Amino acid sequence: MSMNSQLRFRKDGTFRVLQLADIQDGPEVSQDAIDLIEAAIEESDPDLVVLTGDQIRGYDPAYLATFRSRHDSVSGEDIPLGIRLESVINGGCDGSKSVPDPERALEDSRRKVLSTFQQFLAPIVSRGIPFAATYGNHDFQCGVSIDEQDDMYRSFTGCLNPVSQSGDGHHNNEDSLVCETGTFCLPISSSTGSQIAMGLMMVNSGDFAPQGGYGSPSAQAIEWLSNVEEAISAQSDTDSVPSLVFQHIPVPEYYRCLNKVSPFTWHAVEGYRAFSDACYTLNQEVCRPGGILGEGPCCSEENVGEFQQLQDTPGYFAMFSGHDHKNAFIGNIDGIDLGYAPTCGFCSYGPKASDRALRLLVFSEDDPAGYDSRLLTYGNLVARRPRHPLRVLVGEYMVSGMPSLRDMLRNPKIAVGVLVVAMSALKVWCRAWSHKRLSNRTSYKS
Repeated sequence: MSMNSQLRFRKDGTFRVLQLADIQDGPEVSQDAIDLIEAAIEESDPDLVVLTGDQIRGYDPAYLATFRSRHDSVSGEDIPLGIRLESVINGGCDGSKSVPDPERALEDSRRKVLSTFQQFLAPIVSRGIPFAATYGNHDFQCGVSIDEQDDMYRSFTGCLNPVSQSGDGHHNNEDSLVCETGTFCLPISSSTGSQIAMGLMMVNSGDFAPQGGYGSPSAQAIEWLSNVEEAISAQSDTDSVPSLVFQHIPVPEYYRCLNKVSPFTWHAVEGYRAFSDACYTLNQEVCRPGGILGEGPCCSEENVGEFQQLQDTPGYFAMFSGHDHKNAFIGNIDGIDLGYAPTCGFCSYGPKASDRALRLLVFSEDDPAGYDSRLLTYGNLVARRPRHPLRVLVGEYMVSGMPSLRDMLRNPKIAVGVLVVAMSALKVWCRAWSHKRLSNRTSYKS
């Protein structure tokens, strides 16, 4: 097993990690997102940046010809109506015609993905900051496989993603730090460089489940989580190295950070799929102050035992996810922290512009599990209106179904606004009805 000498605690005993989640953008990355990333890096001075999936807006109209809703889909087919409409609005084709040259279309998508990387990685690479990336449920949808995207990331200075040698996303070498594409360990050396002081695991949490809903890590990844912890602990003078996991899709145990409440509770959100029979708010007894629950956690469809594996393996103390753009809380369940970073992008749904953010985590060599964390928000760092406020507003109030509509109506400001509009409409109708009755009476008397 090789130790990555690039990553080590500073002489003052700290190590700073910046989590970038769900930038989820197309070939022309929003300048607001780039400004936020740049400002967050200036503010945090990170030792490492981790990208936790959905860097690519795989359903962007720019990828119509190569779009794949799932891995078994045919490129350019089964394109959702929303993508077709967006393409037409933007002046493109509607994707209804067959692609005359699929390979040329795929090469064009590769070029666009690389351009996207170049744009949002520029603030990181230009400062010589190491970075690592895993993948979400939208990255592959552009038609460019995550193996190819992994190769693209490695073309940038500072990328720590290991090379996949088997050609199928799995690693057939003997390096116990590596499991598969998007699943690998980054050991953090002590300030003296004499031993491993902390383990940082990047995990590919999958994309979509066959039966519907979202995916989960592979069986190999779950087993690897235990084995890799043992491997890095062998290079430390402690029984277990303090370790944490970064991935895209949250585990079902995130719901244990929440309380079930009445559906008439202000700011409550409805649960997702298996948890859709109840409404939830943050459990303040297990969550850190200032946490935000903006939507029901869209966790893995199947509980594959990942959280249990972290509990059963000495050393693990936290997991941080993205995926749910409006959530930004940290809760402790049975000694394991479960945390979120909200979206830092401006081309998909999310909270209001001022609350889009990156998450900073500051670890102490003496006690990594006693870390500090805070959100670096657009409102605090950039502090100006986004360049496309209407697009951000649509993303903030986007309704994807009845649950999100009901969640929106549990916001007191929105509920009052809807009530005022309804009362005004009723008042107008009553006046019109009264005027009509009066007119009818006058006509009858005449």
